[in-house]
Amino acid sequence: MIHPKLTLVGAGPGAADLITLRGIKAIAEADVILYDALIDDSLLSYAKPEAIKQFAGKKFGCTSLSQEEINELIVKYALEKGHVVRLKGGDPFVFGRATEEIDMARAYGIEVEVVPGISSSIAVPASQMIPVTSRGISESFWVTTGTTKTGEVSKDITLAAQSTATVVILMAMSKLTEIVQIFTENGRGETPMMIVQEGCTPNEKYVIGTVNDIAPKAQAAGLGNPAVIVIGEVVGLHVEYAGRIANKYAKVKQK
Repeated sequence: MIHPKLTLVGAGPGAADLITLRGIKAIAEADVILYDALIDDSLLSYAKPEAIKQFAGKKFGCTSLSQEEINELIVKYALEKGHVVRLKGGDPFVFGRATEEIDMARAYGIEVEVVPGISSSIAVPASQMIPVTSRGISESFWVTTGTTKTGEVSKDITLAAQSTATVVILMAMSKLTEIVQIFTENGRGETPMMIVQEGCTPNEKYVIGTVNDIAPKAQAAGLGNPAVIVIGEVVGLHVEYAGRIANKYAKVKQK
């Protein structure tokens, strides 16, 4: 007898070994795995040989399924095969459209479970030894998307730029110029800023600087999505940033 079930699994920020043990267990039990673009494909090796594995992500320049089509696949496979694992990069509840998939599954009486994952919003800065909070430097942090459903820059970025919090922005490289302008207009031009592309993977690349000079650095380095943008005084704790400031101070002192 088929028991329809949907499990949303967070695969973590990039490296396969950053998924949770519960996430691996869910993959091993799945009859169908619908996986996204930002997961490490080696995670699929934990699946049963007979399990259906179907790409259901979005890649720039490639034809991809709409969210509505993904929702329909979830229901179809759950009712026909049983246990469907929706394998998502990072955490399912951080810009993962999980609510839409859960609502669709529940509408058909399908059991739903969520396995949290490590979010890139915290893990990618951490991989560069940058804490999103640090006593005496930053008491809170914002996590926001760069682009809203309408294609515009999120208004929350303007609010974040007016705070002293660390600001982490995901899916935002196409809006980098506008983001820089917002922070500059709010007097944050000298605030330390970092962009990390493909964080927590062997292909990780980054640039570090300030709001004023980060855009040309990112362009020169050829950075693009997927990337995490971090803005705030905590970026100054990075060894490269701290070393640069120390060298600048030493030169001034020598004069």
